[in-house]
Amino acid sequence: MTEQLSPGDVAPDFTLPDADGGSVTLSEYRGSPVVVYFYPAAGTPGCTKEACDFRDNLADLEGAGFAVLGISPDKPGKLAEFRDSEGLTFPLLSDPDRAVMSQWGAYGEKNNYGKIVQGVIRSTFVVDAEGKIQQAKYNVKATGHVDRLRREIGV
Repeated sequence: MTEQLSPGDVAPDFTLPDADGGSVTLSEYRGSPVVVYFYPAAGTPGCTKEACDFRDNLADLEGAGFAVLGISPDKPGKLAEFRDSEGLTFPLLSDPDRAVMSQWGAYGEKNNYGKIVQGVIRSTFVVDAEGKIQQAKYNVKATGHVDRLRREIGV
């Protein structure tokens, strides 16, 4: 099992390609809080629901100063299709070798319908303006967790 992050830990920095082939570096967001979420696969029902929940709540999150970054193992082209088909307006980042997911504890053993498999662990993190983990949520549900997150961070 990959080691999980906890509140107070320094968020591991990363630079990943976005849906358009550019790059996004977490430390570029220093000075503002960021929600970083990891999801298994663009375009699947649960991941679509989760991404659309972030999309639908983005104005409130941004209004409170939060940026949102979504990370999956999908290649940039698939992320662009997903973004365009769902009208997503926040960066989707590609981690095909799952190195960043592993650093964040969002890749490893998980229970998938009663079977233990290796895979992406649906996870959401709040990184504060200084680059430290404020919240680390593992094994979140695709449905309803954005509302719960908003309540917990007061948005």
